[in-house]
Amino acid sequence: MYPGLAHRRVLVTGGAAGIGAAIARRLSDEGAYVAVLDVADTASIVAELGGRAVGIPCDVSSTASVNAAVAHVVERLGGLDVVVNNAGIIGPNAPLAETSDADFTRVVDVDLVGTFRVCRAALPHLVAATAGRVVNIASIAGLEGNKGRSGYAAAKAGVIALTQSLAREVAESGVLVNAVAPGSVGDTGIVGPMPDLAGRAIPNQPLGRIAGPPEVAALVAWLCSDEVSFSTGAVYDITGGRAVY
Repeated sequence: MYPGLAHRRVLVTGGAAGIGAAIARRLSDEGAYVAVLDVADTASIVAELGGRAVGIPCDVSSTASVNAAVAHVVERLGGLDVVVNNAGIIGPNAPLAETSDADFTRVVDVDLVGTFRVCRAALPHLVAATAGRVVNIASIAGLEGNKGRSGYAAAKAGVIALTQSLAREVAESGVLVNAVAPGSVGDTGIVGPMPDLAGRAIPNQPLGRIAGPPEVAALVAWLCSDEVSFSTGAVYDITGGRAVY
C-alpha cells in the first residue's frame, strides 16, 4: 500500500475499461474515493468498486461535458485531490498522406485537447487541495512516433509537452504533474480486438512480453501517492525496456 492514498478524492477519465479501469481498481484498493468518467457505461466498474466509486458520463471532447463532470465530482466527493487523464482514442491506421483532416483532428481533440480541458477544469480544486496530483497517460508513440498513427503520436507528444508546461506553472502551489508513457499494453480496449498484439510487439520488448493494465496502474498509483514528493514534469517509462530516449 502506498501512503497518502486512503480517502484521497480521485477522478479517472476513460475509466470504464482497459488501463483506466485498472487504475480505478488500484486506487480504490488503496482506499481512495474514485470518480470514473467515460463516454461508455461505467456501471460495471462502479459496481465492482463498491461504495467508494461513482460513475459520471463525460465526453472529454466537449468543454461543457468536462466542466459539468468535474463540478459533479467535486460535489459528490467534497473536493478533488487527484486527476488521472487516461481518456483517449488511437484513430485509423493509415499513412499520413491518406489521413483526413477529420480523423487527425478527432484524435488530437480527444487525446490532447481533452487532457487540457480536464486539467483546466480541475486545477482550481487541485490547488485548493494543497497537495494535488495530476497523472497524464501519454505513450511511447509521443516520444518515438508511430508509423501509420501520426495523429495519435502527435497528440501524445502534445500531452507530454502539456504535462511539462503545467508542472512548471503550478509547482509552487504544491500540485505535482507527471506523465506515464506506456509501450504495448494488452487488453486496453483502445484499438479493439488485436489478437496478434503480443506476437507483433514482443520482438521490440527486451523483457520479452507486453505489459498488463495493472502494471501501468501500479505506476500511476505510486505517482498519486505521498511516496512521490519531489518529482514533477517527468515522463515515466513503462515500455519493458523498449524505449532508448
